[in-house]
Amino acid sequence: MKDVLDELAAVRRAMGNGRVPAGEAYTVELRRRYDAEIDDVWDAITSPERLRRWLKPVTGDLRLGGKFELDSGEHGDILRCEPPRLLKVSWLYGPDADAWPGTSEVEVRLVPGPVGDTELELIHAAFIGEPSFPTYGPGAGGVGWDLALLTLARLLADGEIADHEEFEKSPEGREFSRRSAAAWGQAHLAAGGEPEHVAAAVEATTRFYAPDPA
Repeated sequence: MKDVLDELAAVRRAMGNGRVPAGEAYTVELRRRYDAEIDDVWDAITSPERLRRWLKPVTGDLRLGGKFELDSGEHGDILRCEPPRLLKVSWLYGPDADAWPGTSEVEVRLVPGPVGDTELELIHAAFIGEPSFPTYGPGAGGVGWDLALLTLARLLADGEIADHEEFEKSPEGREFSRRSAAAWGQAHLAAGGEPEHVAAAVEATTRFYAPDPA
């Protein structure tokens, strides 16, 4: 458990403002350092063989201007690709995703560190009018990205999580999600969120990612 919670503490989180083609957006921002060379991290976030081991299986035309789709339904276009430092995609998800074009983009930036390490910054910008924010706040995407960066850390350290769904249902995974939801609540407050809305959003996010066992 301590190792997993240490990984949670390794991430710096913020909520900010941005723009997507549909208009003004809020951003979910995560930054963390990996003990891996930048080329290794770039390969891990762009290679289909490695993506399936920490994120999801991915198919599509995986090049600039191409389209991708994860087996869990998330899909979009590859908007920018500047190896090994920047990747930007549109990111549509949910049952009515295609009714919301231009509303969600994910950008990943990599910066090499001084000792063979790499700083990763992930910014997910979502249209301010998208339907999940009033209920879940930044935790809607934030907890999912926390889980993804955890499994990426395990992969880069040669200790990957073999079954992501089983991990998320485990006591360790549920505690990780609960603490992640609380951390996103703090980021929401720091960005000026109303305390009552933040508290309700943290509760809803926790119920979604770590529901009480049946």
